[in-house]
Amino acid sequence: MKHTVIPRVLIILLGIAALVMGVPLVMAAVLGETGMIKAFAIPMAVILVPAALTAFFTRKQPLLFTPSDGFLLVFSAWLFTCLLGAAPYCISGIVHVCDAVFESVGGFATTGVTTIANIEALPRSLLLWRSLTYWLGGMGIVMITVAFMPILGVGGFQLLKAETSGPEKEKVTPRVTATAKFLWFLYCGLSVVLILLYRLGNMSWFDAVCHGLATIASGGASTRNSGIASFNSGFIDAVATIFMLLAGLNFNLYYKLLRGKFRDVFTNTEGRAYILIFLVSAAVLTASLVPVYGGSALRYASFQAASILSTTGSAIADYEAWPELAKAVLLCLMFAGGCSGSTAGGIKVIRHAVLFKQAGNELRRLVYPRGIFSIHLNRKVGRKDVVYGVAGFVFLYLMVVAVTALVTAASGTDIFSSFSAALVITGNIGTGFGAAGPARNYGAFPDHIKWLFSFVMIAGRLELWTVFVLFTPEYWRR
Repeated sequence: MKHTVIPRVLIILLGIAALVMGVPLVMAAVLGETGMIKAFAIPMAVILVPAALTAFFTRKQPLLFTPSDGFLLVFSAWLFTCLLGAAPYCISGIVHVCDAVFESVGGFATTGVTTIANIEALPRSLLLWRSLTYWLGGMGIVMITVAFMPILGVGGFQLLKAETSGPEKEKVTPRVTATAKFLWFLYCGLSVVLILLYRLGNMSWFDAVCHGLATIASGGASTRNSGIASFNSGFIDAVATIFMLLAGLNFNLYYKLLRGKFRDVFTNTEGRAYILIFLVSAAVLTASLVPVYGGSALRYASFQAASILSTTGSAIADYEAWPELAKAVLLCLMFAGGCSGSTAGGIKVIRHAVLFKQAGNELRRLVYPRGIFSIHLNRKVGRKDVVYGVAGFVFLYLMVVAVTALVTAASGTDIFSSFSAALVITGNIGTGFGAAGPARNYGAFPDHIKWLFSFVMIAGRLELWTVFVLFTPEYWRR
């Protein structure tokens, strides 16, 4: 069934992404960026014609769709969408194919990486497209299709399950289409508020839009070479800090908050752990940075803690010059990640909470060998299979980091930079240490390493399982 269903849904999904490309196309036409008009128009024409024909002639044909088909569709959607996103970079001749794909994947995976040394030299329409790829990737391009599934004639929870992050998938509303529409409504609302606040902080409208789209997606893209630090504004830094934290929270909590379910929000295990991790790390960073920044230590500490924890990857200072304790805290935060059901990447806080609670149970079991112990999440007894799933995911995650680091080191990169790059690429964090530090870009890495990084970024964005299940013989024999 996947041989007929997947191409049909995939081409329509790519058509939606191509429609979004029309926004920077209009901007290129208005600004007279003739080279970029062709760069956007060609991929749009190639995709929109077959997408429109497919949608029209198959609109009344029902689709039979299995949950396992969702994994292949989601991976294919991300792969081909990233290739489509790379087209403007290639056609304009600004970068070669490898760097174009790397740039596009970094956008849709919201990793915040780039190989371009002079960002400010890029055409403004391309900078807008770059930010739009982050914005689309933040919630997930597949979510758009889920919202329009009634048009396609197929239920979408199998797609939602493959796309969303975390050990347990939860529908916010009873109908999956309503879930997708609510999440996009919330996502768009937060984006608009953030853009207006950035504008209030004396950003230009263009800078406010581009930074707003990237920040709410937990991506570190910027229109400036020095990133958000170039504005040198305490107000902008504070706004960014707050919204990076908001983007890293589980979006289900916002729905419960709007429904007045305050008890569910305040007893949420992951949300409480997420805020606690931020507060503790920001406090330690502030104490460490007082000798460096004095009264501004809290500003730099809270911004960087929120940036790394939410996997946004922005930086307002070269933190590699910070005291060793501060760098150690940031390194630990790179292993944390944001909340499940958010735009953030990484291992996710809920998985750390599950393993922490299970470790406590194992210690109790040593004292009471015949005792029966269970983990409790949100003040409810958690399922045992969740622990197994979390343990398996963390092992796979660390293995991907290790293998990526080894391959990167084999290319001649020093081991610390290799490990740091592997960690931030797998977790979609963007900035790390060494060759992956905030004062450098990824242009120095060999092309074959950039291809590897591109694959790992997609795998990390899709929580690994969605991608690696496709490499098992059992999947294709089912």
